[in-house]
Amino acid sequence: MTAVHESNGLRRTTGALFLGGALTFGAAATALSSTFEWPDILRQPADVVLPAFVAGGTSLVWTWFATAWTYALLLVPILLLPAVLGRRSDPVLRAATHVGATSVVLALIGFLRWVFVVPALADSYVTGDATTRAAVDAAWTAQHQFGGALLGEHLGQLLALGWSVTLSVIILRTRVLPRWLGATGLVVSALYLTNQGDILATAVPGFPVWDLGGLIGSTTWGLWVAALGVMVLLRAPRSAGAASHEDESSNSASLPSPRAGSGRRQELIP
Repeated sequence: MTAVHESNGLRRTTGALFLGGALTFGAAATALSSTFEWPDILRQPADVVLPAFVAGGTSLVWTWFATAWTYALLLVPILLLPAVLGRRSDPVLRAATHVGATSVVLALIGFLRWVFVVPALADSYVTGDATTRAAVDAAWTAQHQFGGALLGEHLGQLLALGWSVTLSVIILRTRVLPRWLGATGLVVSALYLTNQGDILATAVPGFPVWDLGGLIGSTTWGLWVAALGVMVLLRAPRSAGAASHEDESSNSASLPSPRAGSGRRQELIP
């Protein structure tokens, strides 16, 4: 009975964190968009971004802080999900879990730049002379492309999509969650992938860009994560030992079946 309660508690915690993380991040991102014109402002030059950042004051820094750590909440349920689904021994899901967790860390680095790196650059740019501004402009571009475009957006988003696509395929193949969730996960992941055009255009001028790719892709992907949390919360409780049974069954297909008569031969062999 204790094992059943622990399993249900883990399931409820995982589902609540997926749902809560998606909703709180959406709220923080909406506040950031309304006060700082994010994410459109990310593609503006330093002479636009840095003065606007200083004008936002301390409240803008705290908004970035909240955006970063509400997204970081997803790290915990991503790590817990294999156990909740009873597929801890599934090597594919285990690898996807590491990929998804890494994507959250990379995105967190990209967000927290605006808390620990950008404020000093923005103050130096606004208060400095022409020489200082030129130097800060170069420093801003370097950290923005490395910490933002490369780590947070390109690698962070690609790894997040790798996790969601793999999980969706597993859902479709095993029906461990409703199949519509797996099918929807593939669709929203494809939509979110279109945002890579906007990121690659920062390094490859003229790369095709779909302006709505980032907005539609990130919004639908966030809603899918919230739906994942709801489905985990609604998942039927399992009896004690069910998880271990599912773990064993996930690998049963790879075990050879005994041939007819083999049991009799084994009885004759001392």
